[in-house]
Amino acid sequence: MQLFANIGIILITKFGYLWFMDRIEKLLNFLASQPSDNFLRHALALEYIKAGNDAEARALFTAIVTETPSYVGTYYHLAKLLEKMGEQAEAITWYEKGLEACKIAGDKHAYSELQAAYEDLIY
Repeated sequence: MQLFANIGIILITKFGYLWFMDRIEKLLNFLASQPSDNFLRHALALEYIKAGNDAEARALFTAIVTETPSYVGTYYHLAKLLEKMGEQAEAITWYEKGLEACKIAGDKHAYSELQAAYEDLIY
């Protein structure tokens, strides 16, 4: 295993592949031509979490659900990230918004996942 320092970011390689930054760079390149693609933005946010950049992930998740409230899969990840960041009240708010969005979208599967996570947090 090797460590590389690059502009203040430490990258760990294993089996010769750069983890995280390679995926992040690819997603950023895709987003350059499709900046409002929620699938790509969501995927980038997940990669930011893996790389330890919670602030960037939070900003992306928040932008997605604010601009496209019907993109229900993002509410779960945003609320879980907020829990991890110690912001339980904010997480509860996003769980509740997500539950409402799931009702509107008729997405029972996403609703049940959000409800379970929400109840785990508040009880």
